[in-house]
Amino acid sequence: MSLSKFFVLCVLHQKPMHGYEVVQAVEQTTKGCCSPTEGTVYPMLNEFEAGGYLTSHFDVVQGRERKVYTLTEKGAIAFQTAVDAWLEATDCIIASKAAAGALAVSHDEVETSCE
Repeated sequence: MSLSKFFVLCVLHQKPMHGYEVVQAVEQTTKGCCSPTEGTVYPMLNEFEAGGYLTSHFDVVQGRERKVYTLTEKGAIAFQTAVDAWLEATDCIIASKAAAGALAVSHDEVETSCE
């Protein structure tokens, strides 16, 4: 699952939201690291809804009718699966960084001893 999709499920895991609210929540949650546009989020929401990961209903928000999306049980399970997968990927990245750091230190020691 892409990070953008992960972050959309992440914010919807917290509470039901309308599309523009999802855009704002993802940007706020990621401190601007992921700033999806409405043009990318709405197709994602439609895809998730078609797959049974979300349901939607219309609600009046600040005087306007908005489509509000809610994570389903299937969506919550998909989110948890994605959390586990991204944690595993993070562990791999951290291990790779440590290995690269150790290699750099080893390389620096070799260069220093050869001078």
